[in-house]
Amino acid sequence: MCGIAGFCDFTRDNRAPEWAAVGREMAAALARRGPDDEGLWQSKSCVLSHRRLAVIDPAQGQQPMTLTEGGVTYALCYNGELYNTDTLRSRLASLGHRFRTRSDTEVLLHACIQYGPEVGEYLEGIFAFAFWDGARLLLLRDRFGVKPLFYAEAGDALVFASEPKALFRYPGLTPRADRETWQELLAINPARTPGHGVFAGVHEVPPGCLLLRTTEGSALSRWWNLRSLPHPEGYEETAAQVRELLTGAIRRQLVSDVPLCTLLSGGLDSSVITAVAALAYRAQGREALETYSFDYTDNQRYFHPSAFQPDGDWPWVERMSSHFGTRHRVLTCTQETLVRRLEEAMRAKDFPGMGDMDSSLLFFCEEIRKRHTVALSGECADEVFGGYPWFHRPELMNCETFPWSIDFAARTSVFRPEVVESLELEEYAKFRCRESVAATPRLDGECPEEARRREIFWLNLNWFMTNLLDRKDRMSMYSGLEVRVPFCDHHLVQYVWNIPWSIKSRDGVRKQILREAARGLLPEDVRNRPKSPYPKTHNPLFESLVRDRLRAVLADPNAPIHDLVDRRALEEGLLTGAGDYGRPWFGQLMAGPQMLAWLIQLNTWMERFHLRP
Repeated sequence: MCGIAGFCDFTRDNRAPEWAAVGREMAAALARRGPDDEGLWQSKSCVLSHRRLAVIDPAQGQQPMTLTEGGVTYALCYNGELYNTDTLRSRLASLGHRFRTRSDTEVLLHACIQYGPEVGEYLEGIFAFAFWDGARLLLLRDRFGVKPLFYAEAGDALVFASEPKALFRYPGLTPRADRETWQELLAINPARTPGHGVFAGVHEVPPGCLLLRTTEGSALSRWWNLRSLPHPEGYEETAAQVRELLTGAIRRQLVSDVPLCTLLSGGLDSSVITAVAALAYRAQGREALETYSFDYTDNQRYFHPSAFQPDGDWPWVERMSSHFGTRHRVLTCTQETLVRRLEEAMRAKDFPGMGDMDSSLLFFCEEIRKRHTVALSGECADEVFGGYPWFHRPELMNCETFPWSIDFAARTSVFRPEVVESLELEEYAKFRCRESVAATPRLDGECPEEARRREIFWLNLNWFMTNLLDRKDRMSMYSGLEVRVPFCDHHLVQYVWNIPWSIKSRDGVRKQILREAARGLLPEDVRNRPKSPYPKTHNPLFESLVRDRLRAVLADPNAPIHDLVDRRALEEGLLTGAGDYGRPWFGQLMAGPQMLAWLIQLNTWMERFHLRP
C-alpha cells in the first residue's frame, strides 16, 4: 500500500530540476500513506512519484519501478495489493517475461507491458496505478474503488494523486469551490457522486474505470462492470458457492511479509473473516492470529439495547476470541479523543466526513499500526448481501431519493434557508439518485420488485459502499496501515449480485445466505447474531464535549461556517440537546451529536482550504 502522484505534459521537457521538485512535493503530501520509502522518476513527458508502505518483498519493491525493452522505458507507480500475483507471474513467465523480485509491483509492471489498457481484466485485488509506456499515460482503478485516484487539469498537464491534498502541491492548482461543491457537501455528504472530487476542477477516476492520456488528450472509459444474469442454482448450492468464494478470498488476502491481524466485532461479517484466518494460521502451524475490537470509555455503563443496536459487541468478541484462540486486544477511545481528533480526521480525508465515526477509526487505526501493518476488515458485506433496513422496508426501498437519507429536513434544518433554497439541495440529491439508478445493469424479464431491489443494491455498491471504503482507506493509510476487505472480492460480488432476494433473505432473515454459508464455521449463536453497526459511543459526555467545541467555533465571528448555518436554528435545536441515542444508526449520520461533529469538520475544511460559499 502506498501513495502515488505525478503529472503528464507533452508540451514541455519534464526532466528539468524544477519538475523533480514538484514531484517530490506532491509525494511529500502523501508521506503518511507511505512511511517506508520514497521514489521519483522523470521522462520528457511524464513525472511519477511514490511513497511506499512495504508489505510484499520490502527489500526489492521500490517504486516507481522501470523496465527498458526494445529501446522503450516503461514505468509504474502503484498503490494496492494483487491477490493473484503468483498465478499472473506464471502466466507472464510462459509468455517470455523474466522477473528479478518477489514483489507484486514487478508482476503488475510486466502485465501492463503485456496487456496495455486491457490489463485490468487480468488483475485481482485492490489497486490504483499510473503506467507510462513511452508514449501515453494510463491511470487505472480497481473494480470497487477500494484504492483512491484523483486527477485534475492544469494548463496542458494532467495531474494525478492518491489524495486531493497532493494535487494542490502542483503549481497553479489551488482548492476552489463551485456550486456543485456545496451541493455535494450539503445534500449528499458523507458520500460523493462517483467520479466527483468535490473541489472545483478535481475529478476521481471512478471505480472500474481507466483514464488514458495521449498527445490527443484524455479519454475516460469503463473497463469492468457487474453483469446481470439469471441465477439457476438452488439454496444449498448457492450457499456452498458463497462459502467457497468467500473463504478463497479471505485466504488469498492473508499473504503478507509484515504482521497481519483481523478486526473483530463479534458480528457475522468480521467473525467469518476471523474464523477463516484463524483456521488457516493453525493449519500452517503459525502463531495464533491477532485480533482487535473497538470500544469507548464507559460504553458498557451507558449502553441501552434498541431495535437498531440490540446488544453490545464485548460478549461476542470474547466468545469468538475464546472459540478460535486468537490473541485479542480491545482498543478503547476516550470521549475527549473523539472530539479532539475530528479536525485531524478531516485532514486525513480532505473532506468533511462522518464526524466521530471518522475520528474514532483514525484513532483505532493508529493504535493497530503500533503492532501491525496489515488488517482484514468486514466492510461491504451489508451492501453486497442486503443487510440494511432499506432492503427490507418498503417505504425506504421505494423512496425517491437515497434510502439512507430520506429525512432531508434533519439534514438541512441547520443551514440558512436561503442556502437550502438557492442550492436546491433536495432536488440535487434526487437528481443524483435518479442518474445513478438509470445506470443499473438490468436483467430482462425481472419482475418489478426484484428490479427495484437490484436498483437499491446498485445504489449501495456505488454510493454507500464507496463512501465506507473511502473512509477506511483515508483513516487507515493516514496511519500507515493497510486494510483489506475480502467482501469486496469481485468474484464474490459478481456472484451474489445475481442471487434472487428469496435466497439472499430466505424466510425474511437478513443476509441469510451468508449465514447459511457460515454454518459449521461459526458457533451457532454468533452465526445467528442480529446486525450491530459500527461501534459508537453511548456516553453522554461526547454530546456535551462536541456541543461545547461547536459553540467555541461559532463564537469566532470570522469562522467561515457562519456563511452556511442558521445560528438560531442551532441554538433552538442541536445546541440545546442533540440526544439521538435511540435513533436508527443510519439516521445518525447527519443528525444529533454526529451532525455537530460534522459541522466542526466542515468549518475546519473551509478554513484549511480557504473556501467560502
